[in-house]
Amino acid sequence: MEFHENKAKQPFIGFVLIWRAYKAWRLRAQTRRVLQRLSDERLQDIGLRRDQIE
Repeated sequence: MEFHENKAKQPFIGFVLIWRAYKAWRLRAQTRRVLQRLSDERLQDIGLRRDQIE
């Protein structure tokens, strides 16, 4: 068995976790921007109030 076949991939898990956290943060920010553009009537249709999205 070669060295690269047996080498642990653990050092890269940190980058994966950081990338996942970044993507989740971006998705939340995008969702918040979309919801902020909706009118109060539209928010009420989906069961939200303005103070819940801010």
